Amino acid sequence: MDPLENIDGERFDAAFGEAVRDRALRALEAGRVLFFPRLAFVFSADERRFLDPRCSDGRAKNISYDPSSGRLKGTTLTGRERECLQDMVARFAQSARHLVEGLLPSYAPHLGMGRTSYRPVEVKERPSSYRKDDSRLHVDAFPSRPNGGRRILRVFSNVNPDGHGRIWRLGEPFETCARRFLPAIRPPLPGQRWLLSACGLTHGYRSAYDHYMLALHNAMKGDDYFQRHCPQYEVTFPAGTTWMVFTDQVPHAAMAGQYLLEQTFHVPVRGLNEPASAPLSVLERLLGRTLTAATSKSEPLDPRLVRVEE
Repeated sequence: MDPLENIDGERFDAAFGEAVRDRALRALEAGRVLFFPRLAFVFSADERRFLDPRCSDGRAKNISYDPSSGRLKGTTLTGRERECLQDMVARFAQSARHLVEGLLPSYAPHLGMGRTSYRPVEVKERPSSYRKDDSRLHVDAFPSRPNGGRRILRVFSNVNPDGHGRIWRLGEPFETCARRFLPAIRPPLPGQRWLLSACGLTHGYRSAYDHYMLALHNAMKGDDYFQRHCPQYEVTFPAGTTWMVFTDQVPHAAMAGQYLLEQTFHVPVRGLNEPASAPLSVLERLLGRTLTAATSKSEPLDPRLVRVEE
């Protein structure tokens, strides 16, 4: 099966017909990548100066923008240049939101805005440990940012000025991966997740779902045989194109490419058309237990912790 679902559209605020919206929603939740071959995020003449890897501070792999606070991190730029870069990244954030709300209107009431990133550095030039190596197949899960079962929806635009593509690998279905790795994943130790939160090592409480997703992420990246031999596709996203995917569901790896914009959204399971397709639902079915309760009987209750329910 082709892992890409082509969607025609040349504007981020395009009006999509009902048939296209329905096709896109079903394909996305089934684990396919929505590909927009004619949708480009265009830099202004003034913004083209930011097509330079020296914009990055070299410490973080991304220049990161937080729409909730308006803060930009990971850049060497200062003063007016920094403000202009921030305005450009913020413009992409709003463009991506228009795209999601226009194509997937049922998500609009539930959509949470995550961070925006600009990646001016070539993928192959980013040194990292295997757990941080995005050129290895993985599903997204984050050590310090638990999400309690919410979906991770991401919109990407290749803005490479030299016409170079962004090369990805896409792996086997989520449930196949989960069945492969879950037997070797141990449940969290009693008190472990409460302690991580109490010590400030996680921003919020790491649910059992977050524990298993992070362990799955690490197990996938750490398994060399899996990386080489699991069923997978290589896909090139040309310059001037955009794509959208649930990165918590679709195993993916970035192999090459430079100059990328990315917007993260969070969608609760209750906001999906097919909740049974969510990784939370799949893991709960395979493990035979609920994974989003904030506390268990064996762990002390901290009234500052917020229970996440889907």
